[in-house]
Amino acid sequence: MAATLRELRERRNSVSTTMKITRAMEMIAASRVTRAERKAVGAEEYTLELRRAVSAVAAFSDTDHPLNSEHKQRNRSALLVISSDRGLAGGYPSNVNKAAEKILGRLKAEGIETDIYTCGRKAREYFEYRDVELAGSWEGFSEDPRYEHAEQIGELLMKRFLDGSAKDGIDEVHIVYTQFKSLVSQQTRIVRLLPLLIVDADDEDDTFDELLQSQRIGTGDDAKGIVPEYSFEPDAETVLDALTPMYIIDTIKFMLRESAASELASRQQAMHSATDNAKQLINDLTRQANQARQGEITQEITEIVSGADALSDGQEN
Repeated sequence: MAATLRELRERRNSVSTTMKITRAMEMIAASRVTRAERKAVGAEEYTLELRRAVSAVAAFSDTDHPLNSEHKQRNRSALLVISSDRGLAGGYPSNVNKAAEKILGRLKAEGIETDIYTCGRKAREYFEYRDVELAGSWEGFSEDPRYEHAEQIGELLMKRFLDGSAKDGIDEVHIVYTQFKSLVSQQTRIVRLLPLLIVDADDEDDTFDELLQSQRIGTGDDAKGIVPEYSFEPDAETVLDALTPMYIIDTIKFMLRESAASELASRQQAMHSATDNAKQLINDLTRQANQARQGEITQEITEIVSGADALSDGQEN
């Protein structure tokens, strides 16, 4: 049944109101994404320098740090899923959830139990809806994460990893986050954060699994050439013991900021597409309303002419 002129106008007004909202959200996301991008780039530079520092110290240390050591058995894993607090960000939350399900399926196939931690309300709601018990969750800062947020998360995960085979211990830590490449390109990644993977500097990248990337600290000759040889006080092992937790926390902060920039960029794209779709729908509804109005005018003219003819025929009789 064709819609009436009144219904078409009401739908057009409703879509117009929605378009104003999506346009405002697009502008807000656009104003925030630039700042988030700068923070992500700045975090990347600092993280790279810290990684080089840890690599340099590891090159002169003969002691294995507990955070670098593989556990004898892999019985329990921790998975941190970094998502968004709000929706209307296109496929950003769903891509993160799909990646999380992928690594969970893989770990389950290997017989490894997994404790799930979420960062962001959308990830928490996703698992709670499926009756999955969470080991912990954080939310309220997905668009503007800070060091203290990463510190809180990192200290908890490191404590559980150092507990090892204890009742509350874990043997490895995986993180699902979204890498920010550009305003139009973001990639969901899965990274094994703990234990840190110690490799020689000349190891090939293709030795690592395409799905499960690892945080690597190089200790080969190239790593020794990163910085001049230092004299460590009190010793290299103590310096490494101080730097490694800093690196873990900073890496989490970097991933949080990358995800924040990706969320805002995805929201800007989604709201831009929604605004364009609303414009097209308004044009279609306007055309249909004009056609309906023309039909009503034609019907009114026909009724007037028919009434005039009937009146004329009555007067002649």
